[in-house]
Amino acid sequence: ASDRHRESQSTMGRLHSKGKGIAGSAKPYKRTPPSWLKTSAGDVEDAICRYAKKGLRPSAIGVLLRDSGGIPQVTSVTGSKIMRILKKHGLAPEIPEDLYFLIKKAVSIRKHLERNRKDKDSKFRLILVESRIHRLARYYRSSRKLPPNWKYESATASTLVA
Repeated sequence: ASDRHRESQSTMGRLHSKGKGIAGSAKPYKRTPPSWLKTSAGDVEDAICRYAKKGLRPSAIGVLLRDSGGIPQVTSVTGSKIMRILKKHGLAPEIPEDLYFLIKKAVSIRKHLERNRKDKDSKFRLILVESRIHRLARYYRSSRKLPPNWKYESATASTLVA
């Protein structure tokens, strides 16, 4: 019990809320694929590419492979992550997934605000979401995952997530 208490003292808080949660799934220590898994690395890569061509995002591909493909961890089977496989085949999304979903959320809040002008809380939440977008975009520009002249603009945001 004392370990958990010590852990909660040093946990970093959320960006725009009070949460300091430490919940999360633990990945298996063993990095080799499970003995019952009979799928080859090539089959998994083909499945990933097939799902990406259908327009699925990397996390959705992982969930699909886990739930209906019976592949618990793509990395243990193929030796590389889903994003690396997509980049190798030239199928990686042009903007990173977390940024994409933040932009999608901002677009939906903005659409809601057009219908409900008096919703002050949504206006405040939109400001928080957009500040997170700017922060993440700054990181991705510095780590060269986005072009240096990439800029988030609310007017053109709906075309990015369409």
